[in-house]
Amino acid sequence: MDVRRRMAPPPAVGAPHRKAAGAPRALQAGDALPLPIRHTNLIFSALFAVSLAYLMRRWRAKIRSSIPFHVVSLTEILATFVLVASLIYLLSFFGIAFVQSIVSSTDEDDDFLVASSSSSSSAKAPAPAPAPPAQCGLLGSADAVSEKMPEEDEEIVAGVVAGKIPSYVLETKLGDCRRAAGLRREALRRITGRQIEGLPLDGFDYASILGQCCELPVGYVQLPVGIAGPLLLDGQRFYVPMATTEGCLVASTNRGCKAIAESGGASSVVLRDAMTRAPVARFPTARQAAQLKAFLEDPANFDTLSVVFNRSSRFGRLQTVQCAMAGRNIYMRFSCSTGDAMGMNMISKGVQNVLDYLQDDFPDMDVISISGNFCSDKKSAAVNWIEGRGKSVVCEAVIKEEIVRKVLKTNVQSLVELNVIKNLAGSAVAGALGGFNAHASNIVSAIFIATGQDPAQNVESSQCITMLEAINDGRDLHISVTMPSIEVGTVGGGTQLASQSACLDLLGVKGANRESPGTNARILATVVAGGVLAGELSLLSALAAGQLVKSHMKYNRSSRDMSKAASLSLTP
Repeated sequence: MDVRRRMAPPPAVGAPHRKAAGAPRALQAGDALPLPIRHTNLIFSALFAVSLAYLMRRWRAKIRSSIPFHVVSLTEILATFVLVASLIYLLSFFGIAFVQSIVSSTDEDDDFLVASSSSSSSAKAPAPAPAPPAQCGLLGSADAVSEKMPEEDEEIVAGVVAGKIPSYVLETKLGDCRRAAGLRREALRRITGRQIEGLPLDGFDYASILGQCCELPVGYVQLPVGIAGPLLLDGQRFYVPMATTEGCLVASTNRGCKAIAESGGASSVVLRDAMTRAPVARFPTARQAAQLKAFLEDPANFDTLSVVFNRSSRFGRLQTVQCAMAGRNIYMRFSCSTGDAMGMNMISKGVQNVLDYLQDDFPDMDVISISGNFCSDKKSAAVNWIEGRGKSVVCEAVIKEEIVRKVLKTNVQSLVELNVIKNLAGSAVAGALGGFNAHASNIVSAIFIATGQDPAQNVESSQCITMLEAINDGRDLHISVTMPSIEVGTVGGGTQLASQSACLDLLGVKGANRESPGTNARILATVVAGGVLAGELSLLSALAAGQLVKSHMKYNRSSRDMSKAASLSLTP
């Protein structure tokens, strides 16, 4: 099926790099052979063709003569050996170059010559050990950098600065992700004139992000991780990791966890577990679009659609299909379970299978995009607030009167009144969409970053309504948070990075749950909701007691003189 791809054209590429006359030629793989590589290629190509033709003729003769195939002569054995040897050679020298040409997609790749320490082994052997920071030009002036940097690295950096070598091919060509990041960083330093000394380079496994987490790396950002807890939730104790630069956030959430634990703990329930993807297609007429809508929403067709959808994954299982129309455009919102993965790639593959299947019965369907924003991903949308996306969770707790007074420093009636006036009425005045809370996004973002979730999905994952009620004749406080679209996973994406994996392991939800797929991701979603519950309880208490400004002035104000650091960072 011809699916339209509305993508920006690739950036313009500079002219191929030409070495100056008399410059020494870098070593290539063919230099290890006794003959020039072009002659070797011709010889092995001829051997491959001759041996293949001979074996095919012998095969045909044996079929005609009814001779068993396992009866072979010495000549046939020799021809088989020559065929295999030539095939291995051709795959090694042509196959690898072909794959690399697809990855780099540039003509100048042929002129990119790598140092002899890595060029002949990057395709078949492990990459060389990372160069020390000084070799990557991270310290000192440009002159000092040139003295310490090896000649071949200097040539690569110069090519990147001149635009003759694309920066994005360094990992592929060098076979050393750390070295590629260092050379890219040095090229950036020369282009911008900025030292970027505060951005660390060493101490990170760049191979772990290659092709999946981040492109064109030049370092990594350090974020402090604090621990709030124990959070007593569903009978278990969780120590919640939070990566943040906001003062008082971890301390405030920790106070909420203490209040919950001393009151007997919180409980949670997962109402729904389904990721969504909504492609958009266009028909010549609205009537034809309506026919597809009726077909997709007909219960009699669901089993067939499920079989087509589910064959893309062991864990992706279609749950519902919901359609909407805008003129002759139809938006199809597919919902499916995704195991312990967040599941965007999983559901996208399943949706593509269904679109391919539908194309036969609806040939006039023109698929505009695999995502038509009816999903809705990384955007605040009513459909997620009403229908849910990812994990829909409710978390609640009853806080005893004495805990409200001693730990939270306020009283039940003040909290209930504040919640109505601020979180409910105030958010309604603001026209909030799923924002009927004090600061759910704070806790969601911090836990997302610490555990390797997609931070952009904080937009819909932070939709939350906080409810507070006085119970037991007004003595105790019932608090709950309802979050219909928490989008988390414990496998894939950033969850496999070392730091994020450690935080997941701290929660006991690292990786996939083999006994009950999807359990780890659901537990993580309840922990997020439990953290939000603690954060809401503590912040509302601080507001009711008039402690917010005082606590932030005490704990969220730096006494360091940053003027010197600022002036240093602006020095070219």
